[in-house]
Amino acid sequence: MGSSPSRPEESTAEYNEKNSVHAATAQLSSMSLRAAKSANGTLSLSNVSDWETDAEADPKAQLARTILNHSDIRSALISRGALVADPHVFNHEIDFKTGPVTSQKSSGRCWLFATTNVARYSVMQKLNLKDFQLSQSYLFFWDKLNKANYYLESSIELADRPLDDRTVYTLATDLINDGGQWDMAVNLLLNYGVVPQSLYPESLHSSLTGPLNTLLKTKLREDALILRRLSQTLKAQSLAPEVITSTLRAEKERLMQEVYNVMTATLGVPPMPDQKFTWEYYDADGKVGTFTGTPVEFFEKYAAKPYHPKDSFSLVNDPRNEYSKLYTVDKLGNVWGARPVLYVNTEIENMKAAVVKMIKAGQPVFFGCDVGQSSDSASGIMDTALFKYESAFDITLGLTKAERLQVSESAMTHAMVITAVHLDANGKPVRYKVENSWGDAVGDKGYFLMSDAWFEEFVFQVVVPRAFAPKKLVEVYDGGDPSVYPVWDPMGALA
Repeated sequence: MGSSPSRPEESTAEYNEKNSVHAATAQLSSMSLRAAKSANGTLSLSNVSDWETDAEADPKAQLARTILNHSDIRSALISRGALVADPHVFNHEIDFKTGPVTSQKSSGRCWLFATTNVARYSVMQKLNLKDFQLSQSYLFFWDKLNKANYYLESSIELADRPLDDRTVYTLATDLINDGGQWDMAVNLLLNYGVVPQSLYPESLHSSLTGPLNTLLKTKLREDALILRRLSQTLKAQSLAPEVITSTLRAEKERLMQEVYNVMTATLGVPPMPDQKFTWEYYDADGKVGTFTGTPVEFFEKYAAKPYHPKDSFSLVNDPRNEYSKLYTVDKLGNVWGARPVLYVNTEIENMKAAVVKMIKAGQPVFFGCDVGQSSDSASGIMDTALFKYESAFDITLGLTKAERLQVSESAMTHAMVITAVHLDANGKPVRYKVENSWGDAVGDKGYFLMSDAWFEEFVFQVVVPRAFAPKKLVEVYDGGDPSVYPVWDPMGALA
């Protein structure tokens, strides 16, 4: 991405490994030392017998066994108190309502749905539309095609490294993920624009992406080996570097044509970003409207205001590393040579304050989170107090946010849109309203509630226009020279 990889610095303000070591030492000092029953570390039946004796004498354990062996622990242990404490009521909400609630179906395209759900606010307001969707499939096609090209270009660039090199291996593991990041969405918007969904509707394989992804991954891994072998052959001939690169890219283009043919057969031929289309529509008053222009022109005219996506950037909360500093992720992107993925790491309170400012100004907020943690789809509630696992099993679940990142317990897995916030009498956030992309059969007609405590623990990113970001963080973003996460770091996860 234009920077040499380096290890991001640890934050001395929020996370200090020595503190954890001291805490662990203090805990050990309070424990009575005893000899293990298994000298070689195998599972001892003597241990199991003792554990069972203790469990049989524990009424809580017996009650748990009675109930939980035939019940889903998520529904059985959901907290009634949390459900009561989390009403879907918000005192600061974006006035303009969009619709319908969208559904990404059996795909990992949440980031494209979040992007288009944000962008359609402007389109619907300008054109006075009641229900409207931008084509998520259109952006999906161009993203997937570009990711294939990105992977093959990376394979050329890394052709001299062994196949078991950690970077090479990681790139080959999940090379064309459905997911993405905000900067990757901006690359698509700037290069390809947007179109109404009716002009490039869903297909079976945009809504059910697994079969297509499996085929493309097999094809691209084979293509990568073809390029690596060709690279070795060309370098053995002592050709000029520019000749080698040109020859490799010519072969890559031949291979990419095969990828394109697979994609157009399964997804359909998309509108070209530089070719005009005509779209006719009814507005909310029943009047007929018409637009003629290119996808890029449609984007710039209707979806790029009042705050252009290229002028928004990601604030992230990674307590492992230094705050007020710029970061990027090595080899993470979709459009080769375009805008890199950039994060400004900051305290969680700065992210909350930016969200509140945006909602009060009528602007929806794209954000990335770990949606599977302490959340319930049926009720549409995300709250750290939602499940009573600790009480039911007499265990402690006490990982910090930093520790969850360190041990692969948490990462940015999903992107959604914040559309409202509820503030207490002191102006502090209590809960947030979230527009999801899982259809209207979940949550509160497709909308979720996120508690402030959940925000602190499981939100990693909010995307903020420069006008709403703290000045010092804008200066960090403009300053450039990011520290580089390795490609396998959890902050390189794709929502």
